[in-house]
Amino acid sequence: MSEFNTTFQTSLFILTGLRGLVGARLWLGPLLSLMYITTMAGNCTVIYLVRTERSLQEPQYHFLSMLAGADIVLSVSTLFSVLKVFIFDLYEIAFDSCLAQLFFIHTSSSMGSGILLAMAFDRFVAISHPLQYTTILTNSRVTKMGMAAFLRGVVLMTPLPILLKRLPFCKGQMLSYSYCIHPNVMKLACGQVKINIFYGLVLVIFSFGVDFLLIAISYALIFHAVMGIASREGQMKALNTCLSHIFIVVIYYGPLLAITVMHRISHKSSPIAHAVLGNIYLFMPPMLNPIVYSLKTKQIRSALRKSWKIQIRRSI
Repeated sequence: MSEFNTTFQTSLFILTGLRGLVGARLWLGPLLSLMYITTMAGNCTVIYLVRTERSLQEPQYHFLSMLAGADIVLSVSTLFSVLKVFIFDLYEIAFDSCLAQLFFIHTSSSMGSGILLAMAFDRFVAISHPLQYTTILTNSRVTKMGMAAFLRGVVLMTPLPILLKRLPFCKGQMLSYSYCIHPNVMKLACGQVKINIFYGLVLVIFSFGVDFLLIAISYALIFHAVMGIASREGQMKALNTCLSHIFIVVIYYGPLLAITVMHRISHKSSPIAHAVLGNIYLFMPPMLNPIVYSLKTKQIRSALRKSWKIQIRRSI
């Protein structure tokens, strides 16, 4: 009975920016606004080019447009709360809005992870079985792989807000970030949180962990196939087609792994380190994905130049 008297169902949480950095809001607000604009413009451009350019009607570019879609959802999910904190100096977020936000953040992150796995498989097929590439990765199979990544994210992440909704909260209302994620909200809860902890660990292992393991296996097979190519030039050409994907995998899973570890040892880690890594994880991959692929992929650069020329002609 005493536990019931000291707990309550909170109606709101308090978001935070980069605590400890004096004047951070003055420069982070404009910087994050620019990053959001760059993210939305870059990913929308990728989707537009893949949908309209014949030269980009290949599986790897369809996967890239799916990744761009997941990045847009992720960015929109955090947009209002982040800008509210860093531009308008408003820190409150309603409990139900927080649960909805964390659902979309975790769902789009899971979908992005699944698509990165599909892209690794695409590179494996392209390098190991180039003659069967179009027969293995048909449009139907590409669509099914994208739908599988989407449905997996929705199914796995739906229990998160439900499990949090049932909990009482007695450890304050202050969150560590300018947005809501499950581990951060869970730490403010009382009562039976073991199921939340267990399910969160299951998600990390069997969603992101399994994806990363399969990506690593795919690249082990890719490197084995590359070593079988006779010419040095052929080997470098094959590896060059994977560089963009490898870079995105590193900047996606690196901060995610660091955040996961820091949540397990939160008593030993700095709040600023938490916030910085959290911002890198959510903001950098969606912004860099279209930039990296545009710089490293000749077909996308050509399609982009062609689109610009058409738009210039129409405006004259």
